[in-house]
Amino acid sequence: MGTLFFNGKIYTMVNERENIEAVYVENGQIIKTGTAETLLKTFNERITKKVDLKGYVMYPGFVDSHLHLIGHGEKLIKLYLSEMTSAEEMEFALREKAATLTSDEWLIGEGWNENNFIDRKIFHRHELDDISGGRPVLLSRVCRHAFLASTKALALAGITKDTIDPPGGIIVRDNDGEATGLLHDSAAELVKKVVPEASQNYLNTALKTSIKHLLSLGLTGGHSEDLSYYGYVERPLSAYRSVIEGEEIKFRAHLLVHHEAFEDFKNVKKEYELPFVEYGALKIFADGAFGGRTAWLSQPYNDAPETSGVSIHADFDLAKLVQKAREYHMNVAVHTIGDMALKQTIEAIKNNPAKEGRDRLIHVGLVDDELIADMKQLPVILDIQPGFVASDFPWLIERLGTERIPNAFPFRRLIDEQLICAGGSDAPIEPVDPLLGIFAAVTRRKPGESHEGYVPEQKLTMFEAIALYTVGSASAIMQEDVKGVIKEGYFADFTVLDQDLFEVSEDEILKSKVVLTIVDGDIVYENKGE
Repeated sequence: MGTLFFNGKIYTMVNERENIEAVYVENGQIIKTGTAETLLKTFNERITKKVDLKGYVMYPGFVDSHLHLIGHGEKLIKLYLSEMTSAEEMEFALREKAATLTSDEWLIGEGWNENNFIDRKIFHRHELDDISGGRPVLLSRVCRHAFLASTKALALAGITKDTIDPPGGIIVRDNDGEATGLLHDSAAELVKKVVPEASQNYLNTALKTSIKHLLSLGLTGGHSEDLSYYGYVERPLSAYRSVIEGEEIKFRAHLLVHHEAFEDFKNVKKEYELPFVEYGALKIFADGAFGGRTAWLSQPYNDAPETSGVSIHADFDLAKLVQKAREYHMNVAVHTIGDMALKQTIEAIKNNPAKEGRDRLIHVGLVDDELIADMKQLPVILDIQPGFVASDFPWLIERLGTERIPNAFPFRRLIDEQLICAGGSDAPIEPVDPLLGIFAAVTRRKPGESHEGYVPEQKLTMFEAIALYTVGSASAIMQEDVKGVIKEGYFADFTVLDQDLFEVSEDEILKSKVVLTIVDGDIVYENKGE
Protein backbone atom coordinates (compact mmCIF):
# COMPACT_ATOMS: atom_id res chain seq x y z
CA MET A 1 0.00 0.00 0.00
CA GLY A 2 2.77 2.44 0.92
CA THR A 3 6.53 2.99 0.79
CA LEU A 4 8.91 3.94 3.59
CA PHE A 5 12.08 5.85 2.65
CA PHE A 6 14.58 5.66 5.51
CA ASN A 7 18.24 5.52 6.60
CA GLY A 8 19.34 8.71 4.88
CA LYS A 9 19.67 12.41 5.51
CA ILE A 10 16.47 13.99 4.21
CA TYR A 11 16.46 17.76 3.70
CA THR A 12 12.91 19.13 3.78
CA MET A 13 13.88 22.56 2.32
CA VAL A 14 11.13 24.06 4.49
CA ASN A 15 13.83 25.77 6.54
CA GLU A 16 17.56 25.95 5.94
CA ARG A 17 19.31 22.67 6.84
CA GLU A 18 16.11 21.23 8.36
CA ASN A 19 16.38 17.47 7.96
CA ILE A 20 14.48 14.34 8.99
CA GLU A 21 15.13 10.59 9.12
CA ALA A 22 12.30 9.04 7.13
CA VAL A 23 9.30 9.64 4.87
CA TYR A 24 6.21 7.47 4.44
CA VAL A 25 4.41 7.70 1.07
CA GLU A 26 1.09 6.41 -0.27
CA ASN A 27 -0.35 6.91 -3.77
CA GLY A 28 2.31 9.43 -4.72
CA GLN A 29 1.73 11.63 -1.68
CA ILE A 30 3.76 12.21 1.48
CA ILE A 31 1.66 10.92 4.36
CA LYS A 32 4.04 11.43 7.26
CA THR A 33 7.63 12.43 8.03
CA GLY A 34 9.63 11.67 11.15
CA THR A 35 11.91 9.01 12.58
CA ALA A 36 12.08 5.58 10.99
CA GLU A 37 11.13 4.00 14.31
CA THR A 38 7.97 6.09 14.65
CA LEU A 39 6.87 5.62 11.04
CA LEU A 40 7.48 1.88 11.19
CA LYS A 41 5.39 1.63 14.33
CA THR A 42 2.59 3.87 13.02
CA PHE A 43 2.27 2.40 9.52
CA ASN A 44 3.53 -1.13 10.05
CA GLU A 45 0.48 -2.81 8.52
CA ARG A 46 0.37 -0.43 5.55
CA ILE A 47 4.04 -0.49 4.53
CA THR A 48 4.47 -2.73 1.49
CA LYS A 49 7.88 -1.46 0.36
CA LYS A 50 10.95 -0.15 2.17
CA VAL A 51 13.62 1.89 0.39
CA ASP A 52 16.92 1.96 2.26
CA LEU A 53 18.68 5.22 1.34
CA LYS A 54 21.97 3.72 2.59
CA GLY A 55 23.11 6.97 4.17
CA TYR A 56 22.67 9.02 1.01
CA VAL A 57 21.03 12.46 0.92
CA MET A 58 17.47 13.14 -0.21
CA TYR A 59 16.12 16.50 -1.40
CA PRO A 60 12.74 17.55 -2.80
CA GLY A 61 12.63 16.63 -6.49
CA PHE A 62 14.63 19.05 -8.63
CA VAL A 63 12.55 20.72 -11.35
CA ASP A 64 13.98 22.73 -14.26
CA SER A 65 11.80 25.82 -14.64
CA HIS A 66 12.78 26.62 -18.22
CA LEU A 67 13.90 24.28 -20.96
CA HIS A 68 12.85 22.84 -24.30
CA LEU A 69 12.35 19.13 -23.73
CA ILE A 70 12.16 17.98 -27.34
CA GLY A 71 14.97 20.34 -28.31
CA HIS A 72 17.18 18.89 -25.59
CA GLY A 73 16.51 15.43 -26.99
CA GLU A 74 17.45 16.67 -30.45
CA LYS A 75 20.73 17.92 -29.00
CA LEU A 76 21.43 14.40 -27.80
CA ILE A 77 20.64 12.67 -31.08
CA LYS A 78 21.91 15.04 -33.79
CA LEU A 79 24.84 17.28 -34.76
CA TYR A 80 25.52 19.71 -31.95
CA LEU A 81 28.22 22.35 -32.19
CA SER A 82 28.26 24.15 -28.84
CA GLU A 83 31.33 22.40 -27.43
CA MET A 84 33.51 23.27 -30.41
CA THR A 85 36.32 25.70 -29.65
CA SER A 86 37.46 26.71 -33.13
CA ALA A 87 36.02 27.45 -36.55
CA GLU A 88 38.21 24.67 -37.96
CA GLU A 89 36.67 22.12 -35.60
CA MET A 90 33.17 23.27 -36.54
CA GLU A 91 33.98 23.10 -40.26
CA PHE A 92 35.34 19.56 -39.91
CA ALA A 93 32.18 18.40 -38.12
CA LEU A 94 29.97 19.98 -40.78
CA ARG A 95 31.94 18.38 -43.63
CA GLU A 96 31.74 15.01 -41.90
CA LYS A 97 27.99 15.32 -41.49
CA ALA A 98 27.47 16.55 -45.07
CA ALA A 99 29.28 13.47 -46.38
CA THR A 100 26.54 11.26 -44.86
CA LEU A 101 23.68 13.11 -46.60
CA THR A 102 22.01 12.73 -49.98
CA SER A 103 22.67 15.50 -52.50
CA ASP A 104 19.53 17.49 -51.70
CA GLU A 105 19.21 16.66 -47.99
CA TRP A 106 19.36 19.52 -45.50
CA LEU A 107 22.42 19.89 -43.28
CA ILE A 108 21.03 20.88 -39.90
CA GLY A 109 23.20 21.79 -36.93
CA GLU A 110 22.58 23.22 -33.49
CA GLY A 111 24.48 25.38 -31.05
CA TRP A 112 27.37 27.12 -32.86
CA ASN A 113 28.96 29.78 -30.66
CA GLU A 114 31.55 32.09 -32.16
CA ASN A 115 32.42 33.36 -28.68
CA ASN A 116 34.21 30.02 -28.17
CA PHE A 117 36.50 30.78 -31.14
CA ILE A 118 39.64 32.87 -30.72
CA ASP A 119 38.89 34.74 -33.97
CA ARG A 120 35.11 34.96 -33.28
CA LYS A 121 34.52 33.73 -36.83
CA ILE A 122 30.98 33.59 -38.23
CA PHE A 123 30.71 31.55 -41.43
CA HIS A 124 29.53 33.27 -44.61
CA ARG A 125 26.98 31.52 -46.80
CA HIS A 126 29.59 30.99 -49.53
CA GLU A 127 31.73 29.06 -47.06
CA LEU A 128 28.71 26.97 -46.07
CA ASP A 129 28.08 26.29 -49.77
CA ASP A 130 31.59 24.85 -50.10
CA ILE A 131 31.46 22.90 -46.83
CA SER A 132 28.07 21.35 -47.64
CA GLY A 133 28.61 20.68 -51.32
CA GLY A 134 25.87 23.13 -52.26
CA ARG A 135 23.25 21.58 -49.99
CA PRO A 136 20.68 23.63 -48.07
CA VAL A 137 22.14 24.41 -44.64
CA LEU A 138 20.56 25.84 -41.49
CA LEU A 139 22.61 26.16 -38.32
CA SER A 140 21.15 27.62 -35.13
CA ARG A 141 23.34 29.60 -32.78
CA VAL A 142 23.55 28.41 -29.16
CA CYS A 143 21.09 31.15 -28.13
CA ARG A 144 18.61 30.18 -30.88
CA HIS A 145 18.26 33.84 -31.77
CA ALA A 146 20.73 33.78 -34.67
CA PHE A 147 21.03 31.32 -37.57
CA LEU A 148 23.33 30.64 -40.51
CA ALA A 149 21.91 29.63 -43.87
CA SER A 150 23.56 28.58 -47.12
CA THR A 151 22.78 30.04 -50.54
CA LYS A 152 20.53 27.08 -51.39
CA ALA A 153 18.59 27.49 -48.14
CA LEU A 154 18.10 31.21 -48.75
CA ALA A 155 16.93 30.52 -52.30
CA LEU A 156 14.42 27.90 -51.16
CA ALA A 157 13.09 30.46 -48.66
CA GLY A 158 12.78 33.11 -51.37
CA ILE A 159 15.25 35.46 -49.69
CA THR A 160 16.84 37.80 -52.24
CA LYS A 161 18.57 41.16 -52.23
CA ASP A 162 15.13 42.78 -52.37
CA THR A 163 13.63 40.90 -49.39
CA ILE A 164 12.85 43.33 -46.58
CA ASP A 165 13.57 42.48 -42.95
CA PRO A 166 10.51 40.94 -41.29
CA PRO A 167 9.20 42.53 -38.08
CA GLY A 168 11.44 41.47 -35.19
CA GLY A 169 14.17 40.11 -37.43
CA ILE A 170 17.29 41.09 -39.36
CA ILE A 171 18.71 39.68 -42.59
CA VAL A 172 22.39 40.58 -42.25
CA ARG A 173 23.77 41.92 -45.53
CA ASP A 174 27.13 42.81 -47.07
CA ASN A 175 28.08 46.18 -48.52
CA ASP A 176 26.27 45.33 -51.75
CA GLY A 177 23.03 44.53 -49.91
CA GLU A 178 23.33 40.77 -50.45
CA ALA A 179 22.46 38.42 -47.60
CA THR A 180 25.54 36.99 -45.86
CA GLY A 181 23.62 34.00 -44.53
CA LEU A 182 23.36 35.34 -40.97
CA LEU A 183 19.75 35.71 -39.83
CA HIS A 184 18.56 37.17 -36.55
CA ASP A 185 15.37 36.13 -34.74
CA SER A 186 12.22 36.20 -36.91
CA ALA A 187 14.24 36.45 -40.14
CA ALA A 188 15.18 32.81 -39.61
CA GLU A 189 11.51 31.84 -39.70
CA LEU A 190 11.58 32.45 -43.47
CA VAL A 191 14.04 29.57 -43.82
CA LYS A 192 12.59 27.36 -41.08
CA LYS A 193 9.29 27.27 -42.98
CA VAL A 194 10.91 25.44 -45.89
CA VAL A 195 12.90 22.92 -43.83
CA PRO A 196 11.23 19.49 -44.18
CA GLU A 197 9.31 18.46 -41.09
CA ALA A 198 10.88 15.91 -38.79
CA SER A 199 9.00 12.61 -38.63
CA GLN A 200 6.69 11.83 -35.73
CA ASN A 201 8.98 8.97 -34.78
CA TYR A 202 11.90 11.41 -34.63
CA LEU A 203 9.98 13.70 -32.23
CA ASN A 204 8.98 10.71 -30.07
CA THR A 205 12.57 9.52 -29.93
CA ALA A 206 13.89 12.99 -29.11
CA LEU A 207 11.42 13.45 -26.26
CA LYS A 208 12.03 9.99 -24.79
CA THR A 209 15.79 10.48 -24.99
CA SER A 210 15.44 13.87 -23.31
CA ILE A 211 13.28 12.70 -20.42
CA LYS A 212 15.43 9.62 -19.74
CA HIS A 213 18.49 11.89 -19.58
CA LEU A 214 16.77 14.38 -17.26
CA LEU A 215 15.69 11.62 -14.88
CA SER A 216 19.30 10.40 -14.74
CA LEU A 217 20.32 13.91 -13.63
CA GLY A 218 17.85 13.91 -10.76
CA LEU A 219 15.21 16.06 -12.44
CA THR A 220 11.66 14.97 -11.59
CA GLY A 221 10.02 17.53 -13.85
CA GLY A 222 10.50 20.45 -16.19
CA HIS A 223 8.69 23.48 -17.53
CA SER A 224 9.02 23.30 -21.30
CA GLU A 225 8.05 25.17 -24.44
CA ASP A 226 7.85 22.88 -27.49
CA LEU A 227 4.48 23.42 -29.13
CA SER A 228 5.35 25.85 -31.93
CA TYR A 229 8.57 24.44 -33.39
CA TYR A 230 7.58 21.19 -35.05
CA GLY A 231 4.76 21.96 -37.45
CA TYR A 232 1.15 21.47 -36.39
CA VAL A 233 0.72 21.55 -32.62
CA GLU A 234 -0.56 17.98 -32.45
CA ARG A 235 2.85 16.66 -33.51
CA PRO A 236 4.68 17.59 -30.27
CA LEU A 237 1.53 16.81 -28.27
CA SER A 238 1.48 13.36 -29.84
CA ALA A 239 5.08 12.89 -28.72
CA TYR A 240 4.08 13.60 -25.13
CA ARG A 241 1.19 11.16 -25.42
CA SER A 242 3.47 8.48 -26.86
CA VAL A 243 6.25 8.88 -24.30
CA ILE A 244 4.63 9.86 -21.01
CA GLU A 245 1.26 8.18 -21.41
CA GLY A 246 2.03 5.42 -23.90
CA GLU A 247 5.29 4.26 -22.31
CA GLU A 248 4.12 5.21 -18.80
CA ILE A 249 7.25 7.21 -18.03
CA LYS A 250 6.71 9.30 -14.92
CA PHE A 251 8.02 12.84 -15.38
CA ARG A 252 6.10 16.01 -14.55
CA ALA A 253 5.95 18.18 -17.68
CA HIS A 254 4.51 21.68 -17.47
CA LEU A 255 4.09 23.06 -20.99
CA LEU A 256 3.99 26.72 -21.90
CA VAL A 257 1.93 27.55 -25.00
CA HIS A 258 3.61 29.76 -27.59
CA HIS A 259 1.22 32.46 -28.78
CA GLU A 260 1.67 31.37 -32.40
CA ALA A 261 0.47 27.87 -31.53
CA PHE A 262 -2.33 28.97 -29.23
CA GLU A 263 -5.29 28.97 -31.65
CA ASP A 264 -4.54 25.43 -32.80
CA PHE A 265 -3.75 24.31 -29.26
CA LYS A 266 -7.04 25.43 -27.74
CA ASN A 267 -8.93 23.47 -30.40
CA VAL A 268 -7.23 20.18 -29.51
CA LYS A 269 -6.37 20.67 -25.83
CA LYS A 270 -9.19 18.43 -24.56
CA GLU A 271 -7.84 15.53 -26.61
CA TYR A 272 -4.45 15.80 -24.87
CA GLU A 273 -5.29 15.67 -21.19
CA LEU A 274 -2.39 13.43 -20.25
CA PRO A 275 -1.05 12.05 -16.97
CA PHE A 276 1.87 14.09 -15.62
CA VAL A 277 1.38 16.75 -18.33
CA GLU A 278 -0.18 20.12 -17.60
CA TYR A 279 -0.49 23.31 -19.65
CA GLY A 280 0.55 26.73 -18.46
CA ALA A 281 1.08 30.31 -19.54
CA LEU A 282 1.05 31.94 -22.96
CA LYS A 283 4.69 32.16 -24.11
CA ILE A 284 5.82 35.40 -25.78
CA PHE A 285 9.24 36.60 -26.94
CA ALA A 286 9.99 40.28 -26.30
CA ASP A 287 13.60 40.30 -27.54
CA GLY A 288 16.58 38.15 -28.45
CA ALA A 289 19.85 37.34 -26.67
CA PHE A 290 23.06 39.03 -25.57
CA GLY A 291 25.25 36.71 -27.65
CA GLY A 292 23.88 37.84 -31.00
CA ARG A 293 23.32 41.41 -29.73
CA THR A 294 19.56 41.01 -30.19
CA ALA A 295 18.62 41.48 -26.52
CA TRP A 296 16.83 44.85 -26.50
CA LEU A 297 18.71 47.42 -24.41
CA SER A 298 17.81 50.94 -23.31
CA GLN A 299 21.33 52.04 -24.34
CA PRO A 300 23.48 50.79 -27.25
CA TYR A 301 25.81 47.82 -26.94
CA ASN A 302 29.24 48.68 -25.60
CA ASP A 303 30.99 46.73 -28.38
CA ALA A 304 28.53 47.65 -31.17
CA PRO A 305 27.24 51.18 -30.51
CA GLU A 306 25.27 51.16 -33.76
CA THR A 307 22.67 48.80 -32.25
CA SER A 308 20.56 48.45 -29.11
CA GLY A 309 19.18 45.05 -30.05
CA VAL A 310 15.86 43.87 -31.44
CA SER A 311 12.30 44.42 -30.29
CA ILE A 312 10.16 41.46 -31.34
CA HIS A 313 6.79 43.20 -30.88
CA ALA A 314 5.58 46.78 -31.05
CA ASP A 315 4.07 47.97 -27.76
CA PHE A 316 0.54 47.68 -29.14
CA ASP A 317 1.07 44.13 -30.42
CA LEU A 318 2.59 42.94 -27.14
CA ALA A 319 -0.32 44.48 -25.27
CA LYS A 320 -2.76 42.61 -27.53
CA LEU A 321 -1.05 39.30 -26.76
CA VAL A 322 -1.27 39.94 -23.02
CA GLN A 323 -4.93 40.84 -23.44
CA LYS A 324 -5.56 37.60 -25.34
CA ALA A 325 -4.05 35.63 -22.47
CA ARG A 326 -6.31 37.39 -19.98
CA GLU A 327 -9.39 36.65 -22.10
CA TYR A 328 -8.60 32.95 -21.68
CA HIS A 329 -7.72 33.29 -17.98
CA MET A 330 -4.07 32.63 -18.70
CA ASN A 331 -0.87 34.06 -17.35
CA VAL A 332 1.90 35.15 -19.68
CA ALA A 333 5.50 33.91 -19.77
CA VAL A 334 7.65 36.48 -21.53
CA HIS A 335 11.22 35.99 -22.73
CA THR A 336 12.89 39.25 -21.74
CA ILE A 337 16.67 39.57 -21.54
CA GLY A 338 17.44 43.24 -22.18
CA ASP A 339 16.30 46.01 -19.83
CA MET A 340 14.23 47.71 -22.55
CA ALA A 341 12.39 44.47 -23.28
CA LEU A 342 11.75 44.07 -19.56
CA LYS A 343 10.39 47.61 -19.35
CA GLN A 344 8.07 47.02 -22.31
CA THR A 345 6.83 43.76 -20.80
CA ILE A 346 6.22 45.28 -17.37
CA GLU A 347 4.19 48.09 -18.93
CA ALA A 348 2.06 45.60 -20.87
CA ILE A 349 1.40 43.61 -17.69
CA LYS A 350 0.69 46.73 -15.61
CA ASN A 351 -1.91 47.84 -18.17
CA ASN A 352 -3.58 44.43 -18.16
CA PRO A 353 -2.69 42.73 -14.88
CA ALA A 354 -3.26 39.08 -14.14
CA LYS A 355 -6.51 38.38 -12.31
CA GLU A 356 -5.14 35.11 -10.96
CA GLY A 357 -1.85 33.27 -10.76
CA ARG A 358 1.57 34.76 -11.50
CA ASP A 359 3.06 35.96 -14.75
CA ARG A 360 6.53 34.69 -15.62
CA LEU A 361 9.43 36.92 -16.66
CA ILE A 362 11.98 34.65 -18.32
CA HIS A 363 15.74 35.34 -18.05
CA VAL A 364 15.62 38.94 -16.70
CA GLY A 365 19.15 39.52 -17.91
CA LEU A 366 19.52 43.23 -17.16
CA VAL A 367 17.67 45.30 -14.56
CA ASP A 368 17.76 48.67 -12.83
CA ASP A 369 16.24 50.14 -9.67
CA GLU A 370 13.04 51.26 -11.38
CA LEU A 371 12.42 47.89 -13.01
CA ILE A 372 12.95 46.07 -9.72
CA ALA A 373 10.53 48.43 -7.97
CA ASP A 374 7.93 47.77 -10.69
CA MET A 375 8.35 43.99 -10.52
CA LYS A 376 7.84 44.05 -6.76
CA GLN A 377 4.40 45.55 -7.31
CA LEU A 378 3.27 42.80 -9.70
CA PRO A 379 2.31 39.13 -9.21
CA VAL A 380 5.30 37.85 -11.17
CA ILE A 381 8.01 35.23 -10.78
CA LEU A 382 11.44 35.54 -12.32
CA ASP A 383 12.56 32.51 -14.31
CA ILE A 384 16.35 32.74 -14.04
CA GLN A 385 19.16 30.62 -15.47
CA PRO A 386 22.27 30.55 -13.25
CA GLY A 387 24.14 28.67 -15.97
CA PHE A 388 24.12 31.83 -18.09
CA VAL A 389 26.67 33.33 -15.69
CA ALA A 390 29.01 30.40 -16.26
CA SER A 391 28.60 30.53 -20.03
CA ASP A 392 28.21 34.24 -20.85
CA PHE A 393 30.99 35.83 -18.80
CA PRO A 394 33.49 37.29 -19.52
CA TRP A 395 32.35 38.17 -23.06
CA LEU A 396 29.16 39.68 -21.62
CA ILE A 397 31.34 42.44 -20.16
CA GLU A 398 32.30 43.32 -23.75
CA ARG A 399 28.64 43.58 -24.70
CA LEU A 400 27.44 45.66 -21.73
CA GLY A 401 30.52 47.47 -20.46
CA THR A 402 31.70 47.78 -16.88
CA GLU A 403 28.99 50.26 -15.80
CA ARG A 404 26.07 47.98 -16.65
CA ILE A 405 27.59 44.60 -15.82
CA PRO A 406 26.73 44.74 -12.05
CA ASN A 407 23.05 44.72 -13.09
CA ALA A 408 23.39 41.63 -15.31
CA PHE A 409 21.83 38.48 -13.85
CA PRO A 410 21.88 39.98 -10.32
CA PHE A 411 20.48 36.95 -8.50
CA ARG A 412 21.48 38.01 -4.98
CA ARG A 413 19.70 41.32 -5.32
CA LEU A 414 16.55 39.84 -6.84
CA ILE A 415 16.18 37.45 -3.91
CA ASP A 416 17.06 40.14 -1.36
CA GLU A 417 14.25 42.22 -2.88
CA GLN A 418 11.98 39.24 -2.10
CA LEU A 419 11.14 38.55 -5.72
CA ILE A 420 10.20 34.91 -6.32
CA CYS A 421 12.87 33.21 -8.45
CA ALA A 422 12.76 29.82 -10.16
CA GLY A 423 15.80 28.06 -11.61
CA GLY A 424 16.14 26.61 -15.07
CA SER A 425 18.76 25.75 -17.65
CA ASP A 426 17.26 26.83 -21.00
CA ALA A 427 18.46 23.50 -22.39
CA PRO A 428 19.45 22.76 -25.10
CA ILE A 429 20.97 26.24 -25.17
CA GLU A 430 22.84 25.44 -21.94
CA PRO A 431 23.64 22.12 -20.22
CA VAL A 432 20.60 20.77 -18.39
CA ASP A 433 22.36 19.44 -15.25
CA PRO A 434 20.74 21.12 -12.19
CA LEU A 435 23.98 20.66 -10.24
CA LEU A 436 25.70 22.94 -12.74
CA GLY A 437 23.00 25.55 -12.15
CA ILE A 438 23.40 25.23 -8.38
CA PHE A 439 27.20 25.49 -8.74
CA ALA A 440 26.90 28.60 -10.93
CA ALA A 441 24.46 30.25 -8.51
CA VAL A 442 26.78 29.87 -5.52
CA THR A 443 30.12 30.50 -7.29
CA ARG A 444 29.31 32.70 -10.31
CA ARG A 445 32.12 31.14 -12.31
CA LYS A 446 32.79 28.35 -14.76
CA PRO A 447 33.77 24.89 -13.54
CA GLY A 448 37.52 24.71 -13.25
CA GLU A 449 38.01 28.43 -12.69
CA SER A 450 39.41 29.55 -9.34
CA HIS A 451 38.60 33.28 -9.11
CA GLU A 452 36.06 34.81 -6.71
CA GLY A 453 33.31 34.87 -9.33
CA TYR A 454 31.81 37.20 -11.91
CA VAL A 455 30.18 40.03 -9.95
CA PRO A 456 30.72 37.97 -6.78
CA GLU A 457 28.42 40.07 -4.62
CA GLN A 458 25.51 38.44 -6.51
CA LYS A 459 26.27 34.88 -5.29
CA LEU A 460 23.52 32.88 -3.61
CA THR A 461 23.75 30.61 -0.58
CA MET A 462 23.43 26.88 -1.07
CA PHE A 463 19.94 26.90 0.44
CA GLU A 464 18.83 29.65 -1.95
CA ALA A 465 20.38 27.89 -4.94
CA ILE A 466 18.67 24.56 -4.23
CA ALA A 467 15.41 26.42 -3.55
CA LEU A 468 15.46 27.77 -7.12
CA TYR A 469 14.98 24.21 -8.40
CA THR A 470 12.51 23.09 -5.74
CA VAL A 471 10.11 25.56 -4.15
CA GLY A 472 11.02 28.20 -6.77
CA SER A 473 9.90 26.04 -9.68
CA ALA A 474 6.75 25.12 -7.75
CA SER A 475 5.98 28.78 -7.05
CA ALA A 476 6.34 29.58 -10.75
CA ILE A 477 3.16 27.61 -11.41
CA MET A 478 1.30 28.38 -8.17
CA GLN A 479 1.93 24.88 -6.78
CA GLU A 480 4.07 25.69 -3.76
CA ASP A 481 1.37 24.14 -1.58
CA VAL A 482 1.94 20.67 -3.09
CA LYS A 483 5.47 20.71 -4.55
CA GLY A 484 8.96 21.88 -3.74
CA VAL A 485 9.43 20.74 -0.15
CA ILE A 486 9.28 17.45 1.75
CA LYS A 487 6.23 17.83 3.93
CA GLU A 488 3.02 16.01 4.72
CA GLY A 489 0.46 16.34 1.92
CA TYR A 490 3.06 17.16 -0.75
CA PHE A 491 3.89 15.17 -3.88
CA ALA A 492 6.35 12.32 -3.31
CA ASP A 493 8.97 13.56 -5.78
CA PHE A 494 12.55 13.24 -4.53
CA THR A 495 16.13 13.57 -5.74
CA VAL A 496 18.74 11.46 -3.92
CA LEU A 497 22.44 12.35 -4.22
CA ASP A 498 25.53 10.67 -2.87
CA GLN A 499 26.73 13.92 -1.27
CA ASP A 500 25.40 16.51 1.15
CA LEU A 501 25.44 19.76 -0.83
CA PHE A 502 25.36 21.74 2.42
CA GLU A 503 28.57 20.11 3.62
CA VAL A 504 30.79 19.74 0.53
CA SER A 505 33.14 22.38 -0.86
CA GLU A 506 32.05 24.39 -3.91
CA ASP A 507 34.30 22.41 -6.23
CA GLU A 508 32.81 19.13 -5.01
CA ILE A 509 29.25 20.10 -6.00
CA LEU A 510 29.75 18.89 -9.56
CA LYS A 511 31.29 15.63 -8.35
CA SER A 512 27.98 14.67 -6.76
CA LYS A 513 26.21 11.72 -8.35
CA VAL A 514 22.49 11.04 -8.59
CA VAL A 515 21.64 7.82 -6.73
CA LEU A 516 17.85 7.75 -7.16
CA THR A 517 15.20 9.84 -8.87
CA ILE A 518 11.70 9.33 -7.47
CA VAL A 519 8.48 10.61 -9.08
CA ASP A 520 5.03 10.00 -7.62
CA GLY A 521 6.58 7.76 -4.99
CA ASP A 522 8.15 5.42 -7.57
CA ILE A 523 11.84 5.01 -8.36
CA VAL A 524 12.14 6.09 -12.01
CA TYR A 525 15.94 6.17 -12.15
CA GLU A 526 18.49 4.19 -10.19
CA ASN A 527 22.22 4.63 -10.57
CA LYS A 528 23.57 1.12 -10.71
CA GLY A 529 27.16 2.32 -10.85
CA GLU A 530 27.57 1.46 -14.52
